[in-house]
Amino acid sequence: MISESSRDGLAGALREWRTRRRVSQLELAMRAGTTQRHLSFIESGRSAPGRSMIIRLGEALQVPIRERNELLLAAGFAPVYPQTRLDDPQLAPIRTALERILHGHLPYPAVVVDRHGDLVSANTAFHALAAGVAPHLLVPPVNVPRVLLHPQGLAPRIVNLDEWAWHIIDSVQAESVRNPDDQLQRLAHELIGLAPPRPCPSPHHLGFAVPLRLRTHDPADDRELTLITTLTHFGTAIDVTIAELRLEAFLPADQATSAMLAELLERWVSCGPSAGVQRMRGPGVSPASAGIVHTESSPFDV
Repeated sequence: MISESSRDGLAGALREWRTRRRVSQLELAMRAGTTQRHLSFIESGRSAPGRSMIIRLGEALQVPIRERNELLLAAGFAPVYPQTRLDDPQLAPIRTALERILHGHLPYPAVVVDRHGDLVSANTAFHALAAGVAPHLLVPPVNVPRVLLHPQGLAPRIVNLDEWAWHIIDSVQAESVRNPDDQLQRLAHELIGLAPPRPCPSPHHLGFAVPLRLRTHDPADDRELTLITTLTHFGTAIDVTIAELRLEAFLPADQATSAMLAELLERWVSCGPSAGVQRMRGPGVSPASAGIVHTESSPFDV
């Protein structure tokens, strides 16, 4: 039986998600296949929805599946979306797919991160790109936005640091607003403290495709990499762990950068470890496999 406190918790949570998504009761009702009257009763706590209705409302509001479980719990139901450890045998096909994707991006850098930007896995090209990062930034959990913007990370090598830093910060803040999370909000606050002042809008601004202009690690090499990034996720995942994984790839914006990335990777593979450069390694990265998903530990606990 659903208690009054459970009803109130669910009603408030649904109103909050609907307000956050800027969806009217009528529009949400149509999306979820119910009536505005019924939805109004649910949001006022006068009606107790069934499990299937809560799931439909969560889907219609694009609520992350971790939070859909919380909606179900608030209504007195058991969670329906599992949260499987990444090293679980059931996820072997997912691990294999991630390995192939990361390897397939070579010689271009690519990483897999969780919802907070913490490193799950990285390919060898990303290790090469991040050469020279301070060891304390590589202690798990390795946060990729922090590595990029920290003064002992990649920040001193980023030519357009003001523009790129605020591109990252705006993305983190937007995600923390869209899907509230205390850890994301703390990360955004930390990154703001690391960033230079926000630049004034440029007449040459081209929208959201902000390139990353990065100097090479070698001080004697004055060449510059120009990179664009892409984000990929599992769009139909029904497991919390899988749904929260993000693949970020750093792709060359020109032929010169493409050639330089191939050169950097070759140099890293041949002499990186022997030169004493530390490899970036998160809880999901195996030192033996140079950045492919490690199956003995995972940042995701059930």
